[in-house]
Amino acid sequence: MKRSRIALAFGLTLFGVPWAGAVAQDKPAIAIERPWARASIGTARPSAAYMTIVNLGAKPARLTRVESPVARRAEVHRTVKRGDIMSMAPAGPVEVPPGERVTLAPGGLHIMLMGLKRPLRKGGVFRLTLRFAGNRAIDVRVPIMGPGARGPSE
Repeated sequence: MKRSRIALAFGLTLFGVPWAGAVAQDKPAIAIERPWARASIGTARPSAAYMTIVNLGAKPARLTRVESPVARRAEVHRTVKRGDIMSMAPAGPVEVPPGERVTLAPGGLHIMLMGLKRPLRKGGVFRLTLRFAGNRAIDVRVPIMGPGARGPSE
């Protein structure tokens, strides 16, 4: 398969057609909408990031890992209610079916940023890398809202 891609790239280059687009079609088309995070209270407590992941492709997309230079660990968590107690637990991989969207929002799925390396200050921006199955990665610029924000418009 690798040789056929090299041959395809060579053939397309000869005819002046960029080859990257031909290879990129193997990957699902994923869009990230309205990313945002809450400002942190120093670095001792974690913060959270939110967004909507949209799968525009015809194949399922599976978010397997999250990374950010602002935190030692970043994980997708789920808010769980057991009786009258709310807690958070790792959610594991997040499946995004073809043509569907998964929203990460307060009170549901969200990205926990643990072991902050610096405070997240309102008005700032940081990078978050979403890693999907198949070695696909999407870098997202995440604006930081106030500590009590409920969405990116606040």
